[in-house]
Amino acid sequence: MPNALADETSPYLLQHAHNPVNWLPWSESAFTRAKAEDKLVFLSIGYSTCHWCHVMERESFENEAIAGVMNANFICVKVDREERPDIDATYMAFVQATTGQGGWPMSVWLTPEGKPVVGGTYFPPEDRYGRAGFPRLCAEIGRLWQDDRARMEDSATKVMAHLREESAAESVLQGLPPAKVFGDFIDRCESMFDPALGGWGNAPKFPRPVVPRLLLQLADRFDGDEREAALQMTSRTLRAMAAGGMHDQLAGGFHRYSVDRYWHVPHYEKMLYDQAQLALLYLESWQAAGDDRDREVAEDIFRYVLTELLDPSGAFHAAEDADSLISASDSEKKEGAYWTWEAAEIYRLLDTRSAAIFCAAYGVEESGNSRPESDPHGELEGRNTLFRAVSMSGLAEQFDLSEAEIRAMLDQASKVLLEARGKRPLPHRDDKLITAWNGLMVGALARGGRVLGRADLIDAAKGALEFIRKELWDGEKLWRSYRGKRGDAPGFAADYSFLISGLIEMHGADGDPAWLDWASELQSALDRDHWEEDQAGYVIRTDLNGEPLLVIREDYDGAEPAPNHVAAENLLKLAVLLDEPAYATRAEAIIRAGSRTAQVQPFAVPVLLGALDLLQRGVTKIEVRGTPEPAFAEAMRRSWLPRAVWTRSPGDGDVIVCTDQVCLPPIDSTAGWIAEFSPWKME
Repeated sequence: MPNALADETSPYLLQHAHNPVNWLPWSESAFTRAKAEDKLVFLSIGYSTCHWCHVMERESFENEAIAGVMNANFICVKVDREERPDIDATYMAFVQATTGQGGWPMSVWLTPEGKPVVGGTYFPPEDRYGRAGFPRLCAEIGRLWQDDRARMEDSATKVMAHLREESAAESVLQGLPPAKVFGDFIDRCESMFDPALGGWGNAPKFPRPVVPRLLLQLADRFDGDEREAALQMTSRTLRAMAAGGMHDQLAGGFHRYSVDRYWHVPHYEKMLYDQAQLALLYLESWQAAGDDRDREVAEDIFRYVLTELLDPSGAFHAAEDADSLISASDSEKKEGAYWTWEAAEIYRLLDTRSAAIFCAAYGVEESGNSRPESDPHGELEGRNTLFRAVSMSGLAEQFDLSEAEIRAMLDQASKVLLEARGKRPLPHRDDKLITAWNGLMVGALARGGRVLGRADLIDAAKGALEFIRKELWDGEKLWRSYRGKRGDAPGFAADYSFLISGLIEMHGADGDPAWLDWASELQSALDRDHWEEDQAGYVIRTDLNGEPLLVIREDYDGAEPAPNHVAAENLLKLAVLLDEPAYATRAEAIIRAGSRTAQVQPFAVPVLLGALDLLQRGVTKIEVRGTPEPAFAEAMRRSWLPRAVWTRSPGDGDVIVCTDQVCLPPIDSTAGWIAEFSPWKME
């Protein structure tokens, strides 16, 4: 018998619709019921491609006895964090403040008024990993609610008061960050950089594209050692990620992160927001450094997204799962099953010589190639994650062939293996269409279409925008997500700011003024519904029974950039494109509000620092008039101009370049373009 989640559209909630737990979706009625039955609410937050969410479901939520303990003591509520980032952010603040860490699944016990009393992430079904067993914890919390309620309620009130105070504590009346923050950022990157393997810090290693993207922008700002350091760290990291197992060597696209410092064994889920940001990063690195390998990686990402994540509606799916069945006859999913290989299978699919070359190229071993510390649960025993272990020149020497012959054999072998992989049980696809993540992907596709000269990428970006405008924009406000029908949650600051960013890129790609008109409408709605004057920023609010639980100003550039920081960049660009100085004034207010963090923790706010750089050096407007001759157009596409916004108008094929309301004479040739900009990265 299904529970109340059976009527939801979220793939994550539907995954739990047949649990013996009496799950309810987040609603005021769930908390009214908790009050009527004199119970705490147990809130479980996750998402459909979350590996440890699956583990906790199998161990606890599908267990009849454990479900009985939960149902007896609590009103149980499930939330998809991708549909409701407001609820997730509210209670993640509590979990991080009280435990020092966060993650998913997130488990929080709440009073009937929505105040958190106990929180954590994954809990095992019995005492292990230094964690209390989940059923024992449930029983004890239920007992305390009956026996020691006053203390629990008092604690919850104090914690919420502290969180509200913390969220409003930052003074917004600050000066702009000093210019030294840029050098401090580079210094911090150098101190954390792994010179041997690329990336920052040790295991696990996350791509976090906002960091190398700022390094590229600062390489344009600085000369000498700072420029060289920024370029070297970026190049080393991008090369290592592209060669590693985090990069799907057969189909393109990137998995979520590397569990080890070698970029070898990934956490295998694939997220749309990673693909969008990484495609943009590799494109920018190609422009900045001229290495065609970066362009190839970006095109591989686009190939994966257009092949695997494109919905018939024109928008893009949210994610692919890490877990799947090894074969149709198996009953239990394993992480990486779809993506990994047994050596014997490769030899069955290829002739002996091709298999030997392929296995050498991609580090395939007969017993599997995962280090024990990268596979603590033994799910990858005997299996291989493909990574580039030997260079083309090394393979040519090893097998006494030319590099061209090696490349041709690997290309053919990859096609055979990709076809065979496609016949395996597919991993779960989260086919929600999330406005914010589609906004990021639109921006990447539009930029790719412009700098690569690919109309198909521009058309794909346009298709996603047309869907969003039709289904997720009602003329007054955005909505967060769509799956079969529009979701109930309105759009959040991230949805607006990421989509506006995509529209600015789209206007630069095809010059249609309608994209800027829509961007202006969205900015007005963002200002109206999400701006908090006291905090000089856009906030995320969670209300329950008409009362605000917490107001949060999102300011960390992590797996996704902070909405405020993207908005600051957008506002500075729109100020130039639409000749609206008020936009720049608001952007400066956002930057001032983040000044303390920029000075104390610059590594946490690279997008904010990028906006500061735009404010200080100015946004350059490049107006392409008509159709430049091919060599001139190619020179512009190849140029790395991180402070530029692009627009189009009728004309004779020349270009007008303006910065700080000062315009250069029209440029009408390749020679004139290179002479004016003297791009240090161009030959």
